[in-house]
Amino acid sequence: MSLNSVPSSDRVHISFFGMRNAGKSSVVNAVTGQKLSIVSETLGTTTDPVQKAMELLPLGPVVIIDTPGIDDEGELGTLRVKRSYQALNKTDVAVLIIDSSKGKSHEDNELIERFKAKNIPYIIVYNKSDISSAEISDKNEISVSAKTGEGINDLKELIARLAKPVENTKTIVSHMLKQNDIVVLVVPIDGSAPKGRLILPQQQTIRDLLDHHCTAVVTQPEELTHTLSSLNSPPALVITDSQAFARVSRDTPDNITLTSFSILFANYKGNLRLAVEGVRAIDSLQNGDKVLISEGCTHHRQCGDIGTVKLPALLKKYTGKSDLQFQWSSGTEFPEDISQYKLIIHCGGCMLNEREMKYRLKCAEDENVPITNYGTAIAYMNGILERSLSVFPEIEAIIKKEVHL
Repeated sequence: MSLNSVPSSDRVHISFFGMRNAGKSSVVNAVTGQKLSIVSETLGTTTDPVQKAMELLPLGPVVIIDTPGIDDEGELGTLRVKRSYQALNKTDVAVLIIDSSKGKSHEDNELIERFKAKNIPYIIVYNKSDISSAEISDKNEISVSAKTGEGINDLKELIARLAKPVENTKTIVSHMLKQNDIVVLVVPIDGSAPKGRLILPQQQTIRDLLDHHCTAVVTQPEELTHTLSSLNSPPALVITDSQAFARVSRDTPDNITLTSFSILFANYKGNLRLAVEGVRAIDSLQNGDKVLISEGCTHHRQCGDIGTVKLPALLKKYTGKSDLQFQWSSGTEFPEDISQYKLIIHCGGCMLNEREMKYRLKCAEDENVPITNYGTAIAYMNGILERSLSVFPEIEAIIKKEVHL
């Protein structure tokens, strides 16, 4: 896979923080060699996090995030600061920009404490060294001038040393297979499918299979029976889109292993065991209970959308509770207060990096709010969860043991 083809969710996320007019955007532009952010003497020029996927030597594929000033004021300023803090949840390396002529502020010190609490590697950058010098007291502190370029290459080297490289050994599914194994991928093409392309989990799974010399056979639910009968031998695995789980399970013989893209991504990006433990909360839902359905991406909702239409309908039918209260979140807008929810159902998280996905899971654990994901929930409500977990024998064994307790 070339560097340019690495998805944003799998890149190292480097976020730049600091007070207004400390020179964040100027340093970002100097580090990237691009005019990524608008630079102005006007306070609060950066009003929302600016994010761009790119290649940053010597590190490689990264996402650069320039955030609003952490000292912004007023009602709108408070919202901007909140957006800056939200960026921490997906930050792999934090770069704190300080005006060397002013030194650390109270807000800077508070932010450093947040870095430490979230275990985020960080660098303190004293900008404007061309007009004022700063005393460097730590190996992760550096003095630069975005104006003259002094220290910028050293800063890039320091970022590269702190950043954990993208984990290329972790796979979505190929580690469960042998070379030349055949895998059938069931991909519905309906009104909610994007026009002219496959969604990211499907693309990444196909690439994972091809990279490890397996054969990917792609079909739609309506053609699955014909596809299976056309093969000279049964496939090693059938992977389906979660919304077609029930039909695909009926049409896939019991001797063929079956799972879903969403379940695979719960293991790849998050914590599958937590999702399996959380799914049982569906059985205790009562009328009036609040359920959060959360997605990592933002997209245009269409008729038959799985998150806003199909999942709520399935939950009401399965539980017999017609008055469940559903709320939705998408993109980076994961609620700060989740204590009100009786259950969270999350997508596979293909558009989120691993740090942000695990942050959301940790929030749920800390609040004792059950959390599961799309594929796990749909398999459970269709009575095929145990079958769909057979590719994860350690998880399947836990389920069987708990059933017999």
